[in-house]
Amino acid sequence: MIYKFAKFVVWVIFKFLYRIKIHGQENIPDQGPVIICSNHISNFDPPVVGITSPRDIHFMAKEELFEKKGLGFLLPHLNAFPVKRGMRDRNALRRGLELLEQGGTLGLFPEGTRSKDGQLQKGLAGAGFFAMRSNATVIPCAIIGSYDRSEPLHVVYGQAIEFETLKVENPRAQDVTDEIMANIQSLLEENTK
Repeated sequence: MIYKFAKFVVWVIFKFLYRIKIHGQENIPDQGPVIICSNHISNFDPPVVGITSPRDIHFMAKEELFEKKGLGFLLPHLNAFPVKRGMRDRNALRRGLELLEQGGTLGLFPEGTRSKDGQLQKGLAGAGFFAMRSNATVIPCAIIGSYDRSEPLHVVYGQAIEFETLKVENPRAQDVTDEIMANIQSLLEENTK
């Protein structure tokens, strides 16, 4: 209930502030497990992906945020769960896989942190881990523009990434993440003026 209300309120505010344009929403399946992987340019990226996706999304958020008063209560109601950064967090990995097994949608920013120069950085192996260990459809997403309100912010959802050829080669999680990042980079290049 809080999630739906927050999504509506944030949509109204952000749509006005950033003139958000959504492209490729039809590429997100209506049912079944989905992983949405996006570039990361701002702290506003999680709510932007959350409000532009037709599905409710669960995000990992750094553990420190859950220790802050108010946020610690609110974040679980906004479908966020904690992850310890800088180490392999088995609880967060398990929670992410459970959500996917239940047919949910997991939102990931494979870079792990915001890009300081706006350029796509190397992705971490976690995204590849979830893609390999689940039957989820992986949708690349590109957030294009800036949050300075001088131009519309574009959110582009690409077509599902095909991993069949790669899986035959028995890839490492990092190899799968690299493929995801290549798809995000293609979206950025194809949709940037």
